[in-house]
Amino acid sequence: MKRPHDPLRLDVAAFAAEGAQLADRWPGVGLQRLADSQTPPQDLVLPEVAWSVHGERLPVAGGEPELWLTLAVQASVWLTCQRCLQPFRVPLAFERRLRFVRGEAEAEALDAESEEDVLALSRWLDLRELVEDELLLALPLVPRHEVCPEPLPVSAGEAAPGDDAPEPLHPFAALQALKAGRGPAGKA
Repeated sequence: MKRPHDPLRLDVAAFAAEGAQLADRWPGVGLQRLADSQTPPQDLVLPEVAWSVHGERLPVAGGEPELWLTLAVQASVWLTCQRCLQPFRVPLAFERRLRFVRGEAEAEALDAESEEDVLALSRWLDLRELVEDELLLALPLVPRHEVCPEPLPVSAGEAAPGDDAPEPLHPFAALQALKAGRGPAGKA
């Protein structure tokens, strides 16, 4: 039996040639880099990651067959909202089609000119690492609630929405006043 941190080694060429399929669930703490990027509420166990992978070997007229993996992943991650600074659960679900080619140079050339993901074929692929990489790439750059559950705090010197407060000076108003010889706040 594999422990959560053991790699799941996959021979991509044989897997694709057989049209094989695998599916499983891993504990959220088993993907260490993903776990380290999360901010769950205290004492909460990270949710499981469900995944499946399907291999295909597609014939090409006059050429070597193409090797493909279709990876589907479903998970929830805990991130910190950048507006209210509270942790919140973000559902992630995606499917990636990955094409494998014989070398790094070919992978780089094909990846640059096509919209599909192209990887160099190696003897073994660490499926756990691939799943974790794809999850990390799927994380939002700026995580935030659609609508924060609590009103945002108002910092000192700011008026709360709806308060009758004077409009703040434009950042360059003081400079313009100095150039006009009136002093910092428009005073002569």
